[in-house]
Amino acid sequence: MSTVVRLETDQLLRSVDELADLLTDTVNGGASVGFLAPLDRAAAVDWWRGRADALAEGGLAVWAAYTRGRIIGTVSLAFPDKPNSSHRAEVVKLMVHREGRGKGLGRSLLATAERAAAEAGVTLLNLDTETDSPAESLYRSAGWTRAGVIPDYARTPDGVLRPTTIFYKYVVAAEVSEPAASR
Repeated sequence: MSTVVRLETDQLLRSVDELADLLTDTVNGGASVGFLAPLDRAAAVDWWRGRADALAEGGLAVWAAYTRGRIIGTVSLAFPDKPNSSHRAEVVKLMVHREGRGKGLGRSLLATAERAAAEAGVTLLNLDTETDSPAESLYRSAGWTRAGVIPDYARTPDGVLRPTTIFYKYVVAAEVSEPAASR
């Protein structure tokens, strides 16, 4: 059983080593989350440290999933800084360690982000993911709507250009519930 916790800035900074381990495992395991493999651990630590200012300023919210005291997954919400977009947010960096996949943790993290967004008054979420990836199946099954595909959008960790699928979902606080596996 995992526990999902919203990280404050000091918690994120104390957890950068574990978060870097998760990021390197995700990238080196083939998931396209913006990095090329092999991802250097020091670069992953620096990347997570670089999120601290956005977290402190409220432009980013980060959750970590703990299993047996260890971070095994994460998800973030990025909030736009423009007045005309205060109703929306982007789901970013949903990652589950290879050891924790297939157990509903990705779905639980996604539901956590959806619920928090709705509670914050956000009504529209968006995200992108590699087309035909396991993550794409997760988003479809969680009620996200496919907006379209952009060809050759990003490189996979091994450097191959791949299309990305853009998804969106409307959320309302009363309609977003916790998945049964997390209750």
